Amino acid sequence: MQSAEEIVEKIEQIEVNGSTLSRFFTDLSTGALHLAFRVAVAILVFLIGAWAIKMVRRIIRRSMQRANAEVGAVQFVDSFVKASLYVLLILFLASACGVDAASIVAVLGSAGVAIGLAVQGSLSNLAGGVLILMLKPFKVGDYIVEGVTGKEGTVKEIQIFYTKLLTIDNQTVVLPNGSLANHCLVNVTAQDTRRMDITVSVSYKADLKQAKEVLSQVLAREEKALKEKEQLVFVSRLGDSGVEIGVRCWFLQEDFWPGKWRVTENCKLALDEAGIEIPYPQLDVHLAGNGGFASSSES
Repeated sequence: MQSAEEIVEKIEQIEVNGSTLSRFFTDLSTGALHLAFRVAVAILVFLIGAWAIKMVRRIIRRSMQRANAEVGAVQFVDSFVKASLYVLLILFLASACGVDAASIVAVLGSAGVAIGLAVQGSLSNLAGGVLILMLKPFKVGDYIVEGVTGKEGTVKEIQIFYTKLLTIDNQTVVLPNGSLANHCLVNVTAQDTRRMDITVSVSYKADLKQAKEVLSQVLAREEKALKEKEQLVFVSRLGDSGVEIGVRCWFLQEDFWPGKWRVTENCKLALDEAGIEIPYPQLDVHLAGNGGFASSSES
C-alpha cells in the first residue's frame, strides 16, 4: 500500500500538470484570438488600401484627361500606378503582420539575379510600352498590322506590358509591347487619306481606249473620291490572258474600304454595259505534226 506521503505527492503532481495544461489552452486561445484579430485588421487595411488606390487612380486619370493627354498614355500610367501601389500595399501589410521589411529587401536582393531572369520578358515589355508612348508609332484608335505575326486590328488599349487590338471580326488580340517596339509594324490609319489601287483586266480584242474611258467615268462618278487628288487610269501590265488596267484614286480613311468595294463593283458593271470582255485565264496550245498544227484555247 502507498503511504500518505506518496499519495499527497501524486496529488500535487496532478495539480501541477492540470495547471500547465490549463495555461496551455489559455495561451492557445489567446494566441488564436490575437491571430484572428491581426488577420481581420490586415483584411480591413487591405480593403481600405484598395479603395484608396482606386481613388488615386481616378484622380490621376481625370488630371491627365483634363491635360488632354492621349488615351494610350492615360491607360499606361493607370496600369503602372495600379501595379506599383498594390506592391507597396502588400509590403506594408507584410511589415504590419510582423515580417521584417529589411528581411524582405534582403531576400529580394539575394534573389535578384533569378528574379531578373524570370521577369526579363516583362521588363522588355515595360520598356517597350515606355518607348511606344515616347515615340508614338501608333495611338489608341489607329489600325495597325504587326510585322512578325501579321496580326492586325484597331488599337483599344496600351497597358503597362501589353497592347490590345480589336479585329474587324470583333476578336481581341493581345500583343506584347516589347515585340511592337522592336519589330516593324504598319500604321494603316496614321494619315488622313489613303490611296486606292485596283487592277482590271480586259481582253486583247477589246478597244483599249474605250475601256480606259469607261473606267475614267467610273472614277468621275464616285462622290467620295477626293477630287483634289490624282485620279488615274493606266495600262499597268500586258498579262498572259489580257491587258491589265490600273485604276487609282484617293479616299479619306473612313471612306476607303466602302469606296474601294464600290469602285470595284462599278468597274465591272460599266465594262459589262459597254460590252467590254473581262477575260478568263487562258492558254493557247499549238500542236505540230505531219498534218500541220492545231491551235486550241483552254480557260
